[in-house]
Amino acid sequence: MQDTNYYCIVGRHMRCSYTELLLVVYSEGEVPHMDISIFEVIGPIMVGPSSSHTAGAARLARMARLIVAKPFTHVSFGLHGSFAKTYKGHGTDRALIAGVLGLRENDERLRKSFEIAAKSSFSYDFYEADLDHMHENSVLMAFTCADGEQREIAGSSIGGGQIVICKINGFDTELSLTSSTLIIFQKDQKGVVSEVTKVLADNDFNIGVMKVSRRSKGDIACCIIETDNDIALSTVDAIRGLQNIISAQAVNIFTREAGA
Repeated sequence: MQDTNYYCIVGRHMRCSYTELLLVVYSEGEVPHMDISIFEVIGPIMVGPSSSHTAGAARLARMARLIVAKPFTHVSFGLHGSFAKTYKGHGTDRALIAGVLGLRENDERLRKSFEIAAKSSFSYDFYEADLDHMHENSVLMAFTCADGEQREIAGSSIGGGQIVICKINGFDTELSLTSSTLIIFQKDQKGVVSEVTKVLADNDFNIGVMKVSRRSKGDIACCIIETDNDIALSTVDAIRGLQNIISAQAVNIFTREAGA
């Protein structure tokens, strides 16, 4: 019998709502190229029980807190699909509250997030929501800010602690927030995007991803720009000073994820 070398690839089935490990055996010469992170295989460092229902939920809410970036008095969580059906058993509710408190996914205080929130200055509620065709582990977070502004952020936990911010105030975003990001609301006018990119180029920023969505022609647009480095406040202020810019903010992931 001819000797054959075999290779095992272990991964997580990302289409499933629960973690399923796949073991695939390939003979030598048949091993496919796989662009996969080790974190997708073993999952994140976290407080359990579930990487998607607990760790992913906590990260979703923590990123939403960074996007809102101002004091808030109430958060309403609309739970969709599997989140709505199993949130108590998986601790999704506690994880979401931990996230809006700013606690990380591996923070042991996650389990006591209700008790911590009881001493904070905001209230919250949970309800079952139908978010159409969004991933079954999804949530709509509606923040009532201290200044009266309403902010809505919809996102999904797609497995292994990974997330996608799907919408901000109704605009499509599809943000993974694995790199620092500019979130810009602007008037839908010719030349605005080129002016923004010029400011970034002048300040030596490289654009990784850019996405623009709008409600209708000539209305308000949302521009999402992911960069290779954290974005300085001076750069954000320069963008805010451009004509037709309504608002601009930076979510600096590299500094935040380093613990700063």
